[in-house]
Amino acid sequence: MSEVRSVVSRDDIFSRRIREQAAGYPDRRLDILVAGCGWPEPLDLDGVKARVTGIDEDLPTLRASAGSRKDLDALALGDLRSVPVPPRAFDVLHVPFLLERIEHPELVLDRLLAGLRPGGLLLLRIRDRASAYGTCDRLLPPALRRLLWPRLVPEGAVGPLLPFYGEVTSREGMHSYCLTRGLMVTDDLSATSGPALEGPRGGLVRLVCAAVETASRGRRSASHDEITMVVRKPQNHFARLI
Repeated sequence: MSEVRSVVSRDDIFSRRIREQAAGYPDRRLDILVAGCGWPEPLDLDGVKARVTGIDEDLPTLRASAGSRKDLDALALGDLRSVPVPPRAFDVLHVPFLLERIEHPELVLDRLLAGLRPGGLLLLRIRDRASAYGTCDRLLPPALRRLLWPRLVPEGAVGPLLPFYGEVTSREGMHSYCLTRGLMVTDDLSATSGPALEGPRGGLVRLVCAAVETASRGRRSASHDEITMVVRKPQNHFARLI
């Protein structure tokens, strides 16, 4: 599967694709599922008629964050391997920074995609396990993570959450996943958004990431830490999709 890079921003591409999706169904609302709604990132739905359902793990920090959101019409918290997801019930699936913090992300993503209608969109943000930032994040011992979190991230940032970083949480891993499921990647962007990079010691964190990139001889890039993708579920019912 060829890799498509976009020069527009993540928010612009999500907004544009949602509006294109809404234009295809002018006589009804869009049904949107936000998996990972504990991450406080509302979609730009200005002018779009939509119903938004949020799901996430039932952890105290996520429960507080998700419960404070005003953009959700419904909310369910629990084990994402068993939280009810009605089949073919949603037009858009938004998954912000979920896959790197759960076990068996492919199984969970398969369940979520079963709830997406043919022709529906997956809007995905993942922390790249192959980046310098992602490498530091996934290798940091839990005790040190808890110690450093309040010192490195902006006030109010959600976390710290235990990272797992399965193979799918990389550009190569996600493209391989999409290929085996018959999904089409329409947009593929890189960005920098790690909480520690935006915190009070962001400069120090950048130096650490640069050192990791140098030590890995460029294999662990410090130029980005986020991968953003727009993926379309095909209309063809013979596609290999659960």
